[in-house]
Amino acid sequence: MLSGAMMWMLGGAQQVAEGEMAVLYFAPKTEVSMLFRYTVEVQEAGRFCRYAEQLLGVKDAVQETTTTYTLDGVEIGRRTHADTTRVRKIVAEPSMPTQLLTLDKRGLIEGYNLRTTSPAKPKEPEAAPAPVTVVPEAAPLTEEELEQPDEESRARAVAKQIYRIRESRMFLLSGEVDHAPADGQAMQLVLQQMQAEEKQLVALFVGSRTTRKEQHEVGYTPGKQDDERLVLYFSEENGFTEAENLEADSIVVTLKNHRQLYAEEEQPKKKAKNAPQPSQLIYNLPGSSEVTVTYRGKELGSKTLPVAQLGIDVPLTRDLFTGQKLPVIRFDVPTGNIQSIAQ
Repeated sequence: MLSGAMMWMLGGAQQVAEGEMAVLYFAPKTEVSMLFRYTVEVQEAGRFCRYAEQLLGVKDAVQETTTTYTLDGVEIGRRTHADTTRVRKIVAEPSMPTQLLTLDKRGLIEGYNLRTTSPAKPKEPEAAPAPVTVVPEAAPLTEEELEQPDEESRARAVAKQIYRIRESRMFLLSGEVDHAPADGQAMQLVLQQMQAEEKQLVALFVGSRTTRKEQHEVGYTPGKQDDERLVLYFSEENGFTEAENLEADSIVVTLKNHRQLYAEEEQPKKKAKNAPQPSQLIYNLPGSSEVTVTYRGKELGSKTLPVAQLGIDVPLTRDLFTGQKLPVIRFDVPTGNIQSIAQ
């Protein structure tokens, strides 16, 4: 028996009588998914950036802390939802036992009379974590360096420390030291420690540059008509924003829809005496949409996707369910179309 809430959801198209035994399922609805991939580059100026060329001879030190966003591309895909405006009803009858219907947790039909040993659904591959360039934090200043009277003097003290490390490494590698590490492994460890310390101190002059990969997803549900819609704004200074921004450039999605329509000779009309009788089981013959994403007037990506809500309902013939052996029917859940029929 159906609850009052479920009866209300059906509306006028699918009326359910009180006490009627029936199974309800929804038609699928397609949402276009746009996964934007972009790069974030952060440049941080070092504390002594003004003295990088004077004291270390470095000309390309970072002089200002900035963040820059670069749009790399878009991956167009789809998501499937239950269309609560398109509800189907199957009333139990001898030729079609409703307990043989298989629905997913959203109420979308997966199949009829499916075998219990149906193959497991393949898991979607998980995206690998984006690599991140990590720059070690700058080493804190020593007591001697902090006691210097001004910033330039402190910078000179740090620069001298860098040169002392480089000189010590040169003597160590040439063997001109009184107490060398006992073996090759100990030597390698000492050299690594010296290199790490030097890198931290040099960062006080040259700054740091870090790059990371990010992604931003936005969805859009196609309607019946062609559409062109602004979905996001993007700028190199601030990245993505959904609010109108005069400093950012717009990202536009264009949909050219191809609706599935009945041929003229297939339009509902007076049935012939021997015409096949429809069953209660309905599948969806989907339409399609050409999706194009543009940025700064240039195409960023395009793809043609099947779209469930652009389709038409087609009933399976009742003859399929009148034989001694019931058919095994598998549906394509995202579109509601028939995937296979077997006896």
